[in-house]
Amino acid sequence: MVPFVGIFCVAMLINVGLTFRSSSYWNQFKIYMGYESPIAVEEESENLVLSENKNSDNTNEKAGAYKNLLVRYLIVYMLAALSDWLQGPYVYQLYSKYDFSQHDIAVLFVAGFGSSMVFGSFIGGLADSCGRKKFATLFAVIYGLSCCTKHFKDYNILLMGRILGGIATSLLFSVFDSWLIKAHATAGLSSYLSKSFSWMQYANSSVAIFSGLLANKAANLSDLRPYDKDSKSHLGSLFHVGGLVNPFDIALLSLILCGLAATFLWEENYGSPQEISSSNEVNKKQQSGLQSFQSAYNTIMRKTELVYCGLICSLFEGSMYIFVFMWTPSMKSLTELAGGDSSALPFGFIFSTFMVFSMAGSSLFSIMVEQQSVEKLGIQVFGVATVAFALMAISKNDFFTFLAFNLFEMCVGMYFPIMGTMKSSIVPEDQRAAIYNIFRIPLNVIVLFSLLTDMTPSQSFSLCVIMMGAAVYLMHQIMKIQACKSEPKEEGIENDPEMPVESIEEISAVDPDALLSPDTDKTD
Repeated sequence: MVPFVGIFCVAMLINVGLTFRSSSYWNQFKIYMGYESPIAVEEESENLVLSENKNSDNTNEKAGAYKNLLVRYLIVYMLAALSDWLQGPYVYQLYSKYDFSQHDIAVLFVAGFGSSMVFGSFIGGLADSCGRKKFATLFAVIYGLSCCTKHFKDYNILLMGRILGGIATSLLFSVFDSWLIKAHATAGLSSYLSKSFSWMQYANSSVAIFSGLLANKAANLSDLRPYDKDSKSHLGSLFHVGGLVNPFDIALLSLILCGLAATFLWEENYGSPQEISSSNEVNKKQQSGLQSFQSAYNTIMRKTELVYCGLICSLFEGSMYIFVFMWTPSMKSLTELAGGDSSALPFGFIFSTFMVFSMAGSSLFSIMVEQQSVEKLGIQVFGVATVAFALMAISKNDFFTFLAFNLFEMCVGMYFPIMGTMKSSIVPEDQRAAIYNIFRIPLNVIVLFSLLTDMTPSQSFSLCVIMMGAAVYLMHQIMKIQACKSEPKEEGIENDPEMPVESIEEISAVDPDALLSPDTDKTD
């Protein structure tokens, strides 16, 4: 039997240690213990802050502005994340309680991911042109309506709720990041962005633990029942309250607070790389969702590193969704194989352990990003994730499999700040939300594939090994492209950052004059 309590305690110790090491208290601790002098620690901190803002002469003012921005963002984001986490564990159970068949439930889930894929492809472009703050508020409205549909024991109403939920999910994973990145750029705080993404992931994991406990308590307060089972009207027996619906009601309250918080705490920002004329702004806002999608798609296809970045997002997050679907049946089967009782597994405790390791991963990112680029960190994280999935695929031992689960969750904690930071520099600001949603199209295809095929957990984890290996390769290619861009151009040679060095050498061997710029006199 897996020592779940012991592993949870170890996870907490690791998380506390890494969180302390990544915090400002670490510098105070070094001074207190006599490891470094106060002057050396102060100089080190200023160098880190000023690495991207060398002309800044008031770091205290910037630090205060950053804290204000981070708090305003996290209040809105944590309410949005809370509403999402509250619903997740009980969607399937609610549909099952309404006596829908396995096939009908599968169709509902497919509708949700399909909706995210279809509507998300152009709704991000509208957010860029109409305003990210408005669409963050719209997210709260749409997701709130989705929560309301859970009260009805009617398949068509629940199907509409899944479609609305898919649209809201697309907004959650694009608009919030886009607003944060633009807000940092506007305030001149871009050097703090990686730290913000680390805090964002840490907060998300903390909210997940809290929401799991809250939802479990709320679901057990009463039984699910028709609002008026003795009523002769169809609506009285159709509308249900209590029990499994309670977490969705709390999520609705969280979404109302989220919408209000975004309205009063956030300023509006748009997808514009610089100040544009009022006439151009009007034309941009009048651009249809389809035109925004086409423009964003063309931008992606013209820039190789954007293609690679989008594929990496889909491969890792697709693997993450497959893991979410498969860890429970995998843990059950391995427990039964070891002679244990799978019905006695503490799933809530296991989930909390996952989230603690994810929090530890976000703290580890904050430490390692000070010494390495996010691209190098990405290669390392994807490599570790590949090993974790390989262990899941081949292991027949529940203890080692559970350790592999937690190793992957630590990778998840590092992945989101890594990719958030990298996308902030690669993706054009004027099309950020639109491109983020296009990145999710292959992801939804992967998720739909995993839902519609009858793969075993071992087969699913083997597929994830291949996907993670591909992510390592693609991240390495992004590093090569960026290395070419950073190299100084030689006189008379027009270096193309998308052209590999090998291609330049081959052209030079055939026709050296081909590498001369048009302005160069070949007779010199």
